[in-house]
Order: sequence, then C-alpha cells, then structure tokens
Amino acid sequence: MLILGLNAHHADSSAAIFKDGILLAATEEERFRRIKHWAGFPSEAIKFCLREAGATLRDVDYIAIGRDPRAKLFNKLCFLVKNPQFGFTALQARLQNRQKIASIHEELQAIGGMRGEILSSKIKNIEHHRSHLASAFFASPFAEAAVLSIDGSGDFTTTMIAVGRGNRLEVLGSVDFPVSVGTIYTAFTQFLGFPHYGDEYKVMGLSPYGEPRYVEQVRQIVRLREDGLFDWNARYFRPTKRGVISYQNHVPVVPPIFGPYFEEMFGPARQPGEELTQRHKDLAASVQRVTEEIILHILRCLQRRTGLKNICIAGGVAQNSVANGKVIGPTGFEQLYLPSASHDAGISMGSASYLYHQVLGQPRVAPVFSAYTGAQFSNEEIEAFLRERQVKFSRLDDAELYDQVTDVLAQQGVVGWFTGRAEFGPRALGGRSVLADPRNPGAKELLNAKIKRRESFRPFAPSILREYVGDYFEKVEEVPFMEKVFQIQPEKRSLIPAVTHVDGSGRLQTVMKDISPRYYALIERFRQKTGIPILLNTSFNENEPIVNTPAEALDCFLRTKMDLLVLENFIVRR
Repeated sequence: MLILGLNAHHADSSAAIFKDGILLAATEEERFRRIKHWAGFPSEAIKFCLREAGATLRDVDYIAIGRDPRAKLFNKLCFLVKNPQFGFTALQARLQNRQKIASIHEELQAIGGMRGEILSSKIKNIEHHRSHLASAFFASPFAEAAVLSIDGSGDFTTTMIAVGRGNRLEVLGSVDFPVSVGTIYTAFTQFLGFPHYGDEYKVMGLSPYGEPRYVEQVRQIVRLREDGLFDWNARYFRPTKRGVISYQNHVPVVPPIFGPYFEEMFGPARQPGEELTQRHKDLAASVQRVTEEIILHILRCLQRRTGLKNICIAGGVAQNSVANGKVIGPTGFEQLYLPSASHDAGISMGSASYLYHQVLGQPRVAPVFSAYTGAQFSNEEIEAFLRERQVKFSRLDDAELYDQVTDVLAQQGVVGWFTGRAEFGPRALGGRSVLADPRNPGAKELLNAKIKRRESFRPFAPSILREYVGDYFEKVEEVPFMEKVFQIQPEKRSLIPAVTHVDGSGRLQTVMKDISPRYYALIERFRQKTGIPILLNTSFNENEPIVNTPAEALDCFLRTKMDLLVLENFIVRR
C-alpha cells in the first residue's frame, strides 16, 4: 500500500511517501524552490517522493493532506459569536481556504493526469494536530506513550494532548485558537526585533545572555489550569483578526502580534538596527523560562493523568531544544521521542502515518531514527557534474578521504560536507553540513565571517559519537536529530569552546554508527587524531535553505570562504 502525505499551502510545505507503513522518502519543498519556509503546493517534493518510490500518482492508494477544514466547526462558530469583529476576516479566510483545497485537486491532477473523481476518492483530510501527534508517536519506539502536539495554531487548535497505544491515538484534550504558547513566543520574538517567520530560535539562542528578571511580568500573560492546559490574557495582543498568518509569494508572514498593552508592560519594542541591550537579553531569558514552565506544567499533569513513562512531542514549539532537554526528570517521564521534522514539515509524514495506522487500522512498523530521507547523488553523477563545470577535483577512497578531511579540520579549516541522502527537518545531521574543529575558540567567529554571516549570539552545535556522550554531557539520552540541549560537563567546556554556549550548554546530536556510518567514521578519525569525539556541525547553507544538490553545494562553496568541499568521495579545494 502506497500512501502519499502532504503539507500543502501552509508554512514548510512538504511531501512524504510510505509503502506498507515504511517511510521511503520525505522532503520539504523549500529544498527545491530555494525559498525558506516555502508555503505553496509541494509539487517538486511530490515528484521527488514518487521517483524514490518508483511510482506514479496512479499507483498511490491514498493521499493524506494534513489539514481538515471541518475540524472544530462548532468551536469556530462559538468563537465568531463571541468575537463578531473577526467575522468578515474569518469569512475571507474560509473562502481562501476552500479555494486552496480546491486547487490541491487541480495541482495533483496536473502531476498525475488523473480524472478528478478518481483523485478525489484517494484524498483524505487529517486534522493538523492529529498529524503532529502521529508524526511523533507512530515513528517512536514506544508501544504506548503520552503525546503532546504544541505550536502556533492549525485547524483551530494550538495544543493537543493524547495517549498512544499500539496503532491508536486517543485525544485527551486541546486548547483552541487563539490561545497559544507559540503565539506568545512569537510576540516576544517580534518585540525583540526579529520580525521574520521562524525567527523564534534567535530568541532561544539569545536567552542565555540574559537573566530572567521579567518572569513575573511574563507569567501575567498566562493562566495555568488544573487540567494541565492553559489560558491567556488576550489584552496583551492585537485583535485576532490581524494576527493570522498570511502568505506573500508563498512565504509566510506574521503581522505584529503584540499590542499597546504589551508595550505598556514591557517597555518599547526594539526597532530595526537598534543595539541589543541587557533588557532585551533579560526579556529573552524570561520568555524562555516561562515557556519552559508552561511545557513542563502540561507534561507533569499529562504524566500524572496517564501514569505512562514515555512521552512523544511534536509541533513548532517542540523545536525549542532548550525546553526539550529539561523534560526527562522534572516531569516524571523517563523517555522522550521527537521526530526529525517536529515543525509543520512533519505534517506530511504524520498525516500519512495517521491514515495508515489510525484510520486503516494497520499495525505498527519499525521506529524511525534516521532523518536521511531526501535527495542523494552517486559518485558517477557528481563526477559528471564536476567535469561539466570544469572544476578541479580529487577522488579518494573512504579511508584517505577521512584522513585528508580531518587534517584540514584539525588545522582550523572549514569543510562543506555533502554525503548520502539529505535530512528531513531543519537540522543538518551530517548529510548536508558545514564542519569545523570544536577545539578552536575562534571557530564561531571564523564561520560567521566566512560563511554564515549571522548574529554573533547564536551557538553552533556539537555532533558527538554516541558512546562518548556521558564523558562530555551531564545527561545521557538519545538525541539523533539534534533536538535537545544539555549542559556540558564543566571540566570539558574548555576543550570544546566552539560548541559550548555562554551558559555552558550544547545542542547535541548523538551520532550512531548504524544510522550515519560515514559521518560516524569521519568523527571517529578526528577522535583518533585529536582525542575529541566531536565535530562542530552547522547547516550547509548561507542565508538560504540547506543545500540539496551538488550544484547548490558547489555554488555555496564558491561564494563563501570554506577551505574544502566534499561531495561524496570527491574533494574540491579552494
């Protein structure tokens, strides 16, 4: 049975394809369009998934779309009655939503050349947050677990809690739009001068530079409920009708969310180009602290309610890796699983999984610990490309390749590393990475000067061999997708300054030999030479989506100042 899952006409549009419940391929449309958070119809991602499956759209049994306009209709109507000023805007959005759904049928027809009635019989709509829940639980190794989906909003829900057992999910409760942890964090993100969709990670990176001096003020926005969910004080925000995401040329745009009362309570918003002051840093620390408190409140109550020891989390707020690193222990849960694409790109994977297991009743399959589901290129394809571009190169066997690359890294060089299949999700995990020596105290400045050109307060991440996590970090957990931040052992921080954040933490990736054999072998060779089983790892890009093809990797290499480019078994030197 072939099931194609889609996140379409929504931020981070994507496609995923499953055969008999096993994930064959998944990728974001932005990797092809080269526009971050691309939000249109994922036609190129669909074509890629079909090629990887060796199938056409006619061969696909079902097409799962991770949105359901019928979800919570009664709640929506009640909201409109209580908020009549929202009525016209809601009606417009509803009409536009119907037009988008109709266009999905047409766009699929253009790909598959199928009659409309045949195509319609294949399409199944799956609610946004149920798709998030499924993306986490059905990919996890747990037979049963509590599950949390938490983000900005989707299908009129912002938070959903559930229990997963076998091939079933039972929803226990939810929070309706507009009350949202994601929206609170976005409001502060905008307030602190980061206006673009997806900038929340900048606030997370800034927060360790501040003290949570405004925690009590931030807490006034939220009311934690005894049932484990939460409410908010709407006075802090602009009228809801102006707080809905819009899409301009398929790019998500969020208009200002915080209102005049917000500025009364927290002072004037930071203006474009204004220096980041200690007040800004303290505000970042405060909203990060309160966000963690809300998440931990939900999880503690969920654990007490279910009595379960396993927890799965997805949704945009699940991208908060600092909060994720604090889940095990304080909440009563003992094991945590997050998918590689916990943000909205994972909706494609989740909608297909929900349909296969929950709707069709099919049994569970093996858990997902690999994010390598994207594009890949053979040595023959790469050699042909390099010759066509008239680029000088060397072809090496694996052992010599690892030796030469680690020599460059140990000499404070920066390496573009392109191997195997591209990752599904926002993190480069050794498939499309830029690598450096974690021992080099100047590596952060070096990378920002040579390649990334990003804010100086943002940290770089350590990829560490799984066997050595306990030697370098205060917690030992599986972190295959770089989704958790842990404290680095105090005595080891001076050894790896390039990946130690100002608060002594690191957002690690545990590299496993059976999942990432080439990346593991490279880090192991570096360990043999230096004694350090870690490499600094950041995404292979320059203010763009992560590179997807050899051409994009070469172009990024040529316009930046990397010292070495590795394309499978080929090396291109500066």
